[in-house]
Amino acid sequence: MSMSDNSFRPDVFRAEPPTLLGSHCGSCGRKAFPPREVCPSCGEPSLGDPVELSRQGRIYSYTVVRQAPPGLSTPYVLGYVDLPDDGVRVMSRIESVRDGDVRIGAPVALDAREDPGQPEPKRMFVFRTGGEPA
Repeated sequence: MSMSDNSFRPDVFRAEPPTLLGSHCGSCGRKAFPPREVCPSCGEPSLGDPVELSRQGRIYSYTVVRQAPPGLSTPYVLGYVDLPDDGVRVMSRIESVRDGDVRIGAPVALDAREDPGQPEPKRMFVFRTGGEPA
């Protein structure tokens, strides 16, 4: 498996192309991330294969992290991203293509990057501001 396909969590994220996987309730239609066995809205079992979620979203809220465990460089931005097409909110690292792009309401695109916290090369999901995914 190439590093580009080596997701840190293949049950919720495909690295190539970057794709988040969620669940979809057959009863009420709600989507959830990460995938759930029971719908968080109506309580019905969420059966079926995972569904691909939108790669486009908007920043709902964020914070700048200035302290982290060894091996993780700071500062970095952590925030919630709304995926309006799916009605889902995702917590993710947010990376900016240009300084100043990180702001509430800014459009973002899903992307993948190497996860520095893993002993073997793995890819994690991030959202990027200011343009298309790298």
